[in-house]
Amino acid sequence: MIQFARVAGAAALIALLAACTTAPPAASPSPRAAAPRPTMAPPHDAPGQAVDEVPAPVSLAERPRPELLGGEVPREFQRGTASWYGPRFNGRRTASGERFDMREFTAAHRTLPFGTLVRVHSLVNGRDVDVRITDRGPYAGNRIIDLSRAAAEELGMLGLGFKEVVLMVPESTPEVDVAPPLPARKRPPPVRRAASPRLR
Repeated sequence: MIQFARVAGAAALIALLAACTTAPPAASPSPRAAAPRPTMAPPHDAPGQAVDEVPAPVSLAERPRPELLGGEVPREFQRGTASWYGPRFNGRRTASGERFDMREFTAAHRTLPFGTLVRVHSLVNGRDVDVRITDRGPYAGNRIIDLSRAAAEELGMLGLGFKEVVLMVPESTPEVDVAPPLPARKRPPPVRRAASPRLR
């Protein structure tokens, strides 16, 4: 009986020691902080532009070609009406001394230096043509440039005769007056007729 009591006590002591030495349960790992989501830039957030501001659309006809002109960046020089001249002047000397050829891409302007390359951009249909200044004019109405027949055909203005255009010139083109005042027209002196002899 005593032996049994000793065995039972020893078993109870072993169970108690085992309970004391059991490692505590591992703490559950703390949830990792979620990585901040990248914020997307608001639309139309350009320098100097409000977030809600949307640029107004620009008519295609008002956007000249961005390509170089004579190897240089073009700049706007003048806006106005273009006209053209052809067969009646073909073969005549221009103000620069060259012979006018209506099949070449040339033009007349009142102030731009001879030889200046000019991009003529139509505000009617958006077409472009590059011409070289070889003559002076036009001197009628509010026109700013006279194109050769070939250049006018390229712009699609043969039927119209006149067209609203933008003139672009190379960046290095010297600053000149857009259009000096037209020279005053002198009135021809009155024609004096000889008095008819009176019959007596």
